[in-house]
Amino acid sequence: MASVQLTPGSLSVRLTRGEKIAGLLRDVAVPRDSITDVAVVADGLAATRGLRAPGLALPRRRKVGTWRRPGERSLVSVRRGQPALRVRLTGQRYDSLLVGADDADRLASALAR
Repeated sequence: MASVQLTPGSLSVRLTRGEKIAGLLRDVAVPRDSITDVAVVADGLAATRGLRAPGLALPRRRKVGTWRRPGERSLVSVRRGQPALRVRLTGQRYDSLLVGADDADRLASALAR
């Protein structure tokens, strides 16, 4: 399961080895200045938009990888029954991050400060 770490100047998403392999991803760190919006999503699986390229999707269970739609590229790591944190970015490799986190509310309030 991916973990989200906050520091005074950045937000880091650390992926497990399995997520890195399944989603063809690597860990991501973005400066807090590039964050434009933060939201908590109750159902991360339903909040995923676009086409998977590359990545892994197990219907109604798990999604991990890069999801693309016109003008947007998102890093996704979500699973069934877990809230997710959606972070909109500007000037970064990904336009948004959608990461499952049991403490999504706490993370969102910490990022809003």
